[in-house]
Amino acid sequence: MDIRVSDDPSAAAAVWMARRVRDSVRRRGEALIAVSGGSTAPPLFTALLQHDVPWDRVTIWQVDERVAPEGDPERNSIQLTAVPGRLRLMPVTAKDLRAAARRYGAGLPQRFDLVHLGLGDDGHTASWPPGHPVVDSDRPCEAIGEFNGFERMTLTPRVVNAARSRLMLTLGASKAEMVERWMLRDPSLPVDRVRRSGTIAFLDPDAAARLPT
Repeated sequence: MDIRVSDDPSAAAAVWMARRVRDSVRRRGEALIAVSGGSTAPPLFTALLQHDVPWDRVTIWQVDERVAPEGDPERNSIQLTAVPGRLRLMPVTAKDLRAAARRYGAGLPQRFDLVHLGLGDDGHTASWPPGHPVVDSDRPCEAIGEFNGFERMTLTPRVVNAARSRLMLTLGASKAEMVERWMLRDPSLPVDRVRRSGTIAFLDPDAAARLPT
């Protein structure tokens, strides 16, 4: 795992992400990425829009989504409205969420070029709650029931770990303990299921405060 600490990790992550997208387009003619919601997504996307990205060759899927009506401010998809590219939003308004998750999973690319992740105060990433069997699912996408006040749909570790690279963006002192436990390979944390090879973590000094110097 590559760990990078800076005063503006969102900007640093955007530089790296733009470079990876351009490289994917150059090598394979397109870039296939999956993005998470949460507090780190807006500053990352804002910074990314300042860079030269061939958006007409980029397709964007969601890593996870809250089950809420279209236009609801709690939806992660709201954070993507200003992002160019072809969006493939999770069908969380479907009546049968499990069937909808299967359909979404069937339409995923064989391998993502890049998956963007965040880290929760409880050690979750994507929408993998602590102790939830979704971390062992052999399906690409699951409807997991309620987590932190919302039913959710999420990609599984199988898909996230198959990606060519993973970008973890983590900000704030409230994440310092979870970052430390993740680095110590605490198996009780859902984020410990993220493959370390090919993963780059961008942290601010507060989030990195408990890491060895």
